[in-house]
Amino acid sequence: MGPGADSRWRAFLKSFGPGLLWAGTAIGVSHLVQSTRAGADAGLGLAGVILFALVLKYPFFAFGPLYAAATGESLVEGYLRIGRWAVWLYFAVVLSTVVFTHAAIVLFTAYLLLFAFGSTASIPLVAVLIYGACISLLWVGRFRALDVTIKIVLSVLVVSTLVAALMVLPGVSVGTLSLLPFAPVASAVPFAFVLALAGWMPSDIAISGMSSLWTVAKSEGAGTRAHVSAVRLDFQLAYAATGVLAFAFLILGAGVMYQSGETFSASGAVFSTQLIDVYAATLGAWSRPVIMLTAITAMGSTMLAIVDGYPRVIDRLTKAVTSGDPAASAASRLSGPYWASMVGVAALTVLFLWLFVGSLTQMVDFVTTVAFLTGPVLGYLNLRVMTSPQVPVEHRPGPAMRVFAYSGLIVLALVALAFLANLVS
Repeated sequence: MGPGADSRWRAFLKSFGPGLLWAGTAIGVSHLVQSTRAGADAGLGLAGVILFALVLKYPFFAFGPLYAAATGESLVEGYLRIGRWAVWLYFAVVLSTVVFTHAAIVLFTAYLLLFAFGSTASIPLVAVLIYGACISLLWVGRFRALDVTIKIVLSVLVVSTLVAALMVLPGVSVGTLSLLPFAPVASAVPFAFVLALAGWMPSDIAISGMSSLWTVAKSEGAGTRAHVSAVRLDFQLAYAATGVLAFAFLILGAGVMYQSGETFSASGAVFSTQLIDVYAATLGAWSRPVIMLTAITAMGSTMLAIVDGYPRVIDRLTKAVTSGDPAASAASRLSGPYWASMVGVAALTVLFLWLFVGSLTQMVDFVTTVAFLTGPVLGYLNLRVMTSPQVPVEHRPGPAMRVFAYSGLIVLALVALAFLANLVS
């Protein structure tokens, strides 16, 4: 390895981490619940939908960390440079979905933990304990603790998920495979679910704001701005891993549930036990710890990432709308709004879970559908920010990437309009 290669490797290591935080946010309900349900309902017939969503959304997720690396500021400042309306629009999207998103993730995480430990404690109590653990970690260790913990959890998640997928792979019917995004699949799979699957696969485009802020935080911790090439590689590796795990969970659902005569329950409590018990019954009791570890680490990584991510975005949005100055907002550090929103969101989520009685999967479908409908708008803002004069010319998307991004926006908007037409028909 020559001096140049060694220098690039050191630059990458200094920048390595924010991509994994993004992956930790993405690999959760969309993978463990939605991808697994897709495999159970249609075998590999919805593989094209997952591939479609992963490919089309890539630019809009990548623009978050790339903008931060190129400019030293987050997407929030980029939105503010477009106009206050863009900041308020993003603020509205975040505030309207934050509690529902947290509720869906906390609820499923709580069900898994209760099942794993054989406990009958109440969901709100478990939610309080989960939030307490996450907030304590962030309070004591700040961003570094988050960065290190997510690397450990995701390492365990990747290994356990791939092992589980390899165990069931021999039982998967390859004949069901379809790489066409909206080809006819089994009649048991309604269009609403297909849309929900694509809507939060790999995640909501709104989390691109989080990844830009994590990139900024990583640079601040290292004492120097990350190189754009190193940040791009960090994100590409994380995005590829997210895609691989999406198909791994699809294989898990297809291998043990498709054509078995069983379907996953819409009840979160039943779903969580089915997820473990069906695999154990199919593969043997020895597989139970592997599946359990896969499920808990998938939700645990998402839980930790969103407990930090949403308050981090709210903190920066608050400072952007109050100052109206991108430079002042970019120079700010985490302060009162971060901790206040962290505790506030936790309290509202616990209250919501205490009052709410219903279906986990319906809640997930609602949030993912909202994500799909708002995706084209946020994607457009990200594209405008990345092509703005604030970004050095050499780091702006080239002609091919711009065509790709605009094509993705058109397709996502057309599918969203089709869904709206389906709702009113």
